[in-house]
Amino acid sequence: MIEIFPDARSQAAAAASAIHDRLTYRLRLKGEASLVVTGGRSPGEAYDMLSGAPLDWAKIDVTLSDERFVDTDSPDSNERLVRERLLQCRAARARFTGLRGAAATPQQAAADAAAALSGWGPFEVVMLGMGEDGHIASLFPGSPDLAKGMARTSPPCLAIAQGEGAPPEQPRLSLSLPRLASSRLVIILASGSKKRRVLEQAEEGGDPMTLPLRGILQSAPSVRILWTA
Repeated sequence: MIEIFPDARSQAAAAASAIHDRLTYRLRLKGEASLVVTGGRSPGEAYDMLSGAPLDWAKIDVTLSDERFVDTDSPDSNERLVRERLLQCRAARARFTGLRGAAATPQQAAADAAAALSGWGPFEVVMLGMGEDGHIASLFPGSPDLAKGMARTSPPCLAIAQGEGAPPEQPRLSLSLPRLASSRLVIILASGSKKRRVLEQAEEGGDPMTLPLRGILQSAPSVRILWTA
């Protein structure tokens, strides 16, 4: 069910509160927790709110759902956004694992990231944005790498080739659908009427290959969709 918020600030506050509560619970239960975050415009305010949250951040692992294959100081880098908006104040103590690394190719970067994440159990929280085409992370409909990223046997992280006249516009790295969907809670942030229609279409069911968003809705154990106009 889509949760509707009157503005972006209240949406961000709800996301930050939900993440805080889940991480707090997991820390009390197991003494450590994990959080997967995303890039784009939607999550910035939620990151600002979370950065000062009174959590034991030194025991929280943070990584990305996806990344562009660019330098980490590039304006296009999701890692840069997360470092500037989330990994500040108290959250600066979090144990961050990026996807880009220093590899020369997307394929090697994906293999390195998969190895770095191999010891992580199911994620506690994954926060995702979504596109008007129904993509999540860097799993785009029509991408030649989509089937691999959606398959049960897919690696935890994979390279996504630059599209030929289609998204993505540059090579990317993405966690696979099975890895994302194994999270104990998935939070999806969306805004605008076009994305609302895509969300409603995805909720009706159908083939995840045409709307990858459906894959999360159909396989993750717990999903919250936070939408604002």
